[in-house]
Amino acid sequence: MAPPPPPPLSIDTLCGAAASGEAAEEPLSPTARMFHDFYIVAVLGLGKPIDLEPARAGVGATLARHPRFCSIRVMDGAEPRWVRTTVNLDDHIIVPDLDRAAITADPDKALEDYVASLSTLPMDQSRPLWEVHVLDFPTSEAACAVALRIHHALGDGTSLVSLLLACTRSAADPRALPAMPSAQPPPPPSAWRKQGRRVYGAPPRPAWSAGALALAAWVLACAVLAWNTVVDVARFVAMALQLVRDPSTVFAGVEGVEFRRKRFVMRTLSLDDVKLVKQALGCTVNDVLVGVTSAALSRYHFRKLGAEQNTSRSTCFRSVLFVNLRPTSGIQELAKMMESGKHNDLKWGNRLGYIVLPFEIVRHDDPLDYVRNAKKTVDRKKHSFEAIATHMIAETVAKLFGIEVSTGLFHRMISSTTVLFSNLIGPAERIEFYGNPVTYIAPSNFGHPSALTIHWQSYMDTIKIILAVDDAQFLDSHDLLDDFAESLERIRNAASTTFKAQVKG
Repeated sequence: MAPPPPPPLSIDTLCGAAASGEAAEEPLSPTARMFHDFYIVAVLGLGKPIDLEPARAGVGATLARHPRFCSIRVMDGAEPRWVRTTVNLDDHIIVPDLDRAAITADPDKALEDYVASLSTLPMDQSRPLWEVHVLDFPTSEAACAVALRIHHALGDGTSLVSLLLACTRSAADPRALPAMPSAQPPPPPSAWRKQGRRVYGAPPRPAWSAGALALAAWVLACAVLAWNTVVDVARFVAMALQLVRDPSTVFAGVEGVEFRRKRFVMRTLSLDDVKLVKQALGCTVNDVLVGVTSAALSRYHFRKLGAEQNTSRSTCFRSVLFVNLRPTSGIQELAKMMESGKHNDLKWGNRLGYIVLPFEIVRHDDPLDYVRNAKKTVDRKKHSFEAIATHMIAETVAKLFGIEVSTGLFHRMISSTTVLFSNLIGPAERIEFYGNPVTYIAPSNFGHPSALTIHWQSYMDTIKIILAVDDAQFLDSHDLLDDFAESLERIRNAASTTFKAQVKG
């Protein structure tokens, strides 16, 4: 079900640079130059049929005024760059005329099929690289949906989701921006080098008066941090050169998988269940999500192997996490950026590092062992400067050998792993998208050489698992979703028993 040409609407939005005299060109970052055909897709479920004209006006007044969203990517010449242009909303807001019989028969599948079609449809490079697709029919979770397709060169996933949230408002107070969960983010890179600040992944340096034992413990922690970084960087380089590759499993993609059609499937789970496990085991939400993912992939893996094979043998493969190295701007600052159409002092774009996170595929008698082992793995990764070092390697290779070599190494590194994994924190309260209540948020991406991409996205008291799968390889992708739901339930039940025992004790 391919999307048709844009409908005949007519509003032009003038980019802020043209009106303000701001510089109309800006160089592309090396990371943005590497992302040739790497896209982000985000589906928003809405609680009522969309009122198109107010939504259209809202997009023109906010998203279309962002400096990246009113620029085209120019790749000719010695220096690839962003060039400001005038945004014609006719080119970006698309209301497809879909098969009503297919929608009536299975609206959830009709939504899936349409979003899947976006993974094979090229984007016009002569326009700003974003689209808003309005799918105005009800599904099991929403009265209608909006699908955004955004080229990854415009920004990393964390920044783009933050930007999207800056376009929304609190349902309780339409004048207020959404309330985000209170979380203590990791310190920005600049803070790691400042006197008296915490060294990321190691304890803060004690005062000289603390004694020799405390100072020795700090030195040892820093030595472990340095050793872990060396090991992680060596492994990263070996994977980029394809000296080390993941074993062949049911999750591994075929050659050229980045060009194949992707299907985006999702399931809504309880965030309270995740928090109960977190509380029972004294870990983080991220630890729980990594553990649930390991359990779900293990269930699927052993089921696909079948009884005729040795299903007791464990294996391990790796996932790649993209880490945003820029301090993420608050949605208040992003909202001001869109109002003015200027960057101001905000840092925007792609400044990414890479973390290689192993996933264990194994049978555990105790479901909580998946989370315990995940916590050990994640804690080990926290004691490393892997993300900073891999970013520096990518930047150095691009400067010394050119963007083609850097892009090739990036592709080889992703090809040496099995999956991409990420999780994002969403609003803690119900929000509205240009006056339309949002029932769910489901981001994902495509264009990289992986057959399976795993995203977790929280929103209010729910958390959604979104899988981007090779449509031809994972014909049973909904069974894999069932494995995630079943794994979380088993882990939650075990944690509940543990928590009750702790309370009684």
